[in-house]
Amino acid sequence: MRVLRRALGALLALGAAPALVTACGSAQGDDARPGDDPPAALAPFERLLPAPVSARAEGPGYSFGAGTVIRTGRGGDEEVRRVGELLAEQLRGPSGLPLPVVDGAQGDGIRLRIDEGDGAGGGLGDEGYRLESGPSGVTLTARTPAGLFHAGQTLRQLVPVAGPGTVPGGTVTDRPRFAYRGAMVDIARHYFTVEQVKRYVDQLAQYKVNTLHLHLTDDQGWRLAIDSWPRLAEYGGGSEVGGGPGGHWTKDEYRELVAYAGQRYVDVVPEIDMPGHVNAALASYAELNCDGKAPDRYTGVKVGFSSLCVAKERTYEFIDEVLGELAELTPGRYLHIGGDEAHATPAADYAAFMDRAQAVVGRYGKTVVAWHQLATARPVRGAVLQYWGHDKTPAADKAAVAAAAKAGHPLILSPADRLYLDMKYEPATKPGLAWAGYVPVRRAYDWNPGAYLAGVPESAVLGVEAPLWTENVATRGEWEQMAFPRVLGLAELGWSPAASLGWEAYGRRLAAQAPRLDAQGIGFFRAPEVPWP
Repeated sequence: MRVLRRALGALLALGAAPALVTACGSAQGDDARPGDDPPAALAPFERLLPAPVSARAEGPGYSFGAGTVIRTGRGGDEEVRRVGELLAEQLRGPSGLPLPVVDGAQGDGIRLRIDEGDGAGGGLGDEGYRLESGPSGVTLTARTPAGLFHAGQTLRQLVPVAGPGTVPGGTVTDRPRFAYRGAMVDIARHYFTVEQVKRYVDQLAQYKVNTLHLHLTDDQGWRLAIDSWPRLAEYGGGSEVGGGPGGHWTKDEYRELVAYAGQRYVDVVPEIDMPGHVNAALASYAELNCDGKAPDRYTGVKVGFSSLCVAKERTYEFIDEVLGELAELTPGRYLHIGGDEAHATPAADYAAFMDRAQAVVGRYGKTVVAWHQLATARPVRGAVLQYWGHDKTPAADKAAVAAAAKAGHPLILSPADRLYLDMKYEPATKPGLAWAGYVPVRRAYDWNPGAYLAGVPESAVLGVEAPLWTENVATRGEWEQMAFPRVLGLAELGWSPAASLGWEAYGRRLAAQAPRLDAQGIGFFRAPEVPWP
C-alpha cells in the first residue's frame, strides 16, 4: 500500500444498433502497423464512458440550444429539482446557454422523470436510468434521483464539448455492475484543501464513481479537528512528508465536503487508521504511548513503526471518542478503521485491539471497513475488507481473504498493481512510486474484478476502489497526472457489464474523452498506448 511494501457487442453489450456495430468493428487492434488506415471515428453513443448496458442510435436527435429548458416533472419533488439545477449548472459551463429549470413534464427540452413502478424505470435498480433522445427533447427516467443524476452525466457526454449542438437520437438503458465504485485520496502524507477534494468529487461523479474514501490520519499528519482531543489537529496536523506545514480541516469544512459530495451522489467513507500509522496521534498526546513519552512528529515515508498502546484502557477511550465524533459527522454507512501494516503490534494484540475497535464502530451504528489484514484477526459480521494485494502477494494472504469472503465478508478490490494511482505509469514518470511495479493505463483497466481472486465469486465483490497515496504527490497537478486517465478505467470496471470490457474498444473511447478532460483543465497523462486525438 505504501513505500516498502507496498466489435460493439463488447462495447455496448445489449441492444446495439447495426450502424454502431459497423463503426466499432473498424477499430484497429494491437496488430495495427504504421501506415494502416486510421480507425473510423466513433459515433456519439460509442464514445460513452463507462460503457452502458445498451445503447441504440435511432432517428433524428434533439437540437440543444438557446431554447432548451430542463423540466423536473411534477412539482414538489425537491431532490429531483436539485438534480435538475445541478445538471443545468454543469451544462451551462461549456455551452453558455441559460437552461432554465422549471416544474412540469410537458413540453420540449430535457425532461427528468421518476418512475418507481414497472414502466420505463423498471429493472434499473437504485442507480440505473434510461435516456431517450428525439426531436422534441431528451427524457431521463430513473427509479431514484441518483439514477437521474447518472443519466445527466451521460447526457453531458452526448452534448458537444463546445456548447450548442445536436444530442443524437436514440436510447441508452443503463445500470451499474457493482454497488461500490470508489476512489481514495490520502490527505495525511501531504495535506490538501477541501476545495481540491471537491474538484476531485466533480471529476469522479461525472464518470459515475459513487464513493470517496478519505485517508484522514497517518504517521505524518492528522487532518480532521476532534473536539475531545484538540491537539490531534492543532499539533498533529502541523506536519507532512518533507517537513511542510501540513494543515487540517475543521468540522464545518468536513461537513461541507460531505454535503457537496452527497449532492453528487458520492458517499464519503472516512478512515482513521489504527492501530498502526498513528505517529501523529502519539506525538500529540503522550498518554497514548505505552511509556508515556510522546515521540517527535514524523515527516519521512517509512511505515510499520508506530502503534497505539493496546494494553492501556485510555487507548479505547480515545478511539471511542474519535470514532463517535466522526460517526456524527458522517451520514454514510461506513467507517474505515485501517488495520494495515501494524508491524509494531504483536499479532495477538492486533486481534484483541481490532475486536474492540470494531465494537466501537458498531455502537455508533456504522459498518466496519478495514484493509484486508483484518482477515487475519476476527472480522465482525458484515465487516467489509479492502484488498490491496498484488500479483506477488503470498498465496496464504490471498487464501485468508478468500476465506473471509466465503464467510460472508464483502470485498472491495484495490489491487496495488492495478488500481494504486500513485504507482508510476513507466520508469520516466514523475512523481510516483514503483514498489508494486509500473501500472500503465492498459494494466489498470485490463482485468476482471469478478474473477480476480481465486475462490472469490463476483457475488462477494462489493466493488472496486482506486487509492491515491500521497507520499510522493504534493500538488494538484501531480494528483491529476497520476489519477487521470487511469481513474476512468476504474469507473468502467465498476459500472459496465463484464461483457462490455475490452481494451481495444475502451482505449478508443478513452481517447475520445480527451477534449472533455482538456476543457476541464485536467492535466492528464497522455499514455502512449491510447490513440489520443
